[in-house]
Amino acid sequence: MSPLKKALIAFTVVVVMLGMVGYAIATRNRGLLAVEAGRVTLQDIVQSVTANGEIKPKDYVNISADVMGRITHMDLAEGDRVEQGDLLVQIESIQNEAEVQSAQASLDAALSELEGMEASIRAAQASLESARVDKRRVEADFELSRQDFERAREMFDEGLVSREQFERQQSAYEVARVQVESADARIAQADAQLAQSLQQREGTRLRIGQQEATLMRARDGLEKTRRTAPLSGVITYLPVNVGEIAVMGLQSQPGTTLMQIADMSQITAEVLVDETDIVELRLNQRAEVRVDALVDEVLTGYVSEIGSSALTASGSGGISTTTTNTDQARDFRVVVTLDSPPVQLRPGLSCTATIETAREDRTLAVPIQALTIREIPEADVPDYIENPVVNEPRPGDEAMAEVEGVFVIESGTARFRPVRTGIVGTTDIQIVAGLREDDEIVIGPYRVLRTLEDETDIRIESSDEDAES
Repeated sequence: MSPLKKALIAFTVVVVMLGMVGYAIATRNRGLLAVEAGRVTLQDIVQSVTANGEIKPKDYVNISADVMGRITHMDLAEGDRVEQGDLLVQIESIQNEAEVQSAQASLDAALSELEGMEASIRAAQASLESARVDKRRVEADFELSRQDFERAREMFDEGLVSREQFERQQSAYEVARVQVESADARIAQADAQLAQSLQQREGTRLRIGQQEATLMRARDGLEKTRRTAPLSGVITYLPVNVGEIAVMGLQSQPGTTLMQIADMSQITAEVLVDETDIVELRLNQRAEVRVDALVDEVLTGYVSEIGSSALTASGSGGISTTTTNTDQARDFRVVVTLDSPPVQLRPGLSCTATIETAREDRTLAVPIQALTIREIPEADVPDYIENPVVNEPRPGDEAMAEVEGVFVIESGTARFRPVRTGIVGTTDIQIVAGLREDDEIVIGPYRVLRTLEDETDIRIESSDEDAES
């Protein structure tokens, strides 16, 4: 036999044998579920919360009109920088200046009247003191007349003086007594005049207090016609012009917004976080912020404020607190302070913040889609599964528990294995207990995993990603 024939025979035998092996494999795999497989790996898992919002300065103030009037001076433009105390807007102030002058004049008149009252009080005090001195003199004369009268009466009784002398001494005594009473009347009159002057002075002082309050109110109104910068910053919004009428706010209606000043040295991203994610947030958590206008730039920052009240979008597009409508989605306001904001940032730019809420390095992880839930007998629940959900069994049936787990591939068979999970990353989930590194597991497709049962024979197919690689 020639070497060529031998080679042909050997090739024929190999082809036949390969065909038999392929037929045997195809026959064995016929009717088996096709699944995609993966392995348990060690990797870094980062759990995060993503929310949308807008760029805002940390410190800003809306300047509104406190008085009504025409804007007479405003030498500013949007984008200008102002320092604290700089004049921003001058509103027409003719009436306010007149009110200040009128109040000042009334106060000056009241002060002059008070000076007159002080002079009257001093005169009344002097008059009272003079009446008291005069009374002391009259009382001395009265005492002398009384003594003379007593002696004259004794002498008259003894017949030593005539009746005419006695009566003359008696008249002098009566005159002295009347003079004492007159002195008492003058003292009472002077005292009453002093009390009246004191009372008038107190009334004048009260009126001065009223005039001072009126002057203070008038000066305050005049001061409000000059709006100065309450902080240093940049004018980011300027909707008014010189000549327009500024309107002060009322109880149910806000006043004219003259401008907005923002301190651009500290910039924040103010985002709305869903109520299901807000419980994961803490102050000072790190965050990455992507601004739509800065396509390739990723900014870093930290959580500086977490809202305590739920917000819902109002019909006008604003944000308002609510506690009534339970059908609306709840959001919470969260502020992320940027570390080094670029100079091209502007208030109002749309942004997306990714806030890191947890991290585990070099931990066991599986794709999220590999995780599923199955019912197993309560007695078979491993000890590492905490608080499994146990369904109420029917009489005579075994109690079943719902547990999370994955299907592990062992010798061509998918076996359900309960697992305890940890934090959730973007595409993978941490496995705390139940699996080992390099365990082969079923990762898809979803339509198969949804109905896959324990102890099912399977065949492994390559995923599209594996095929492309």
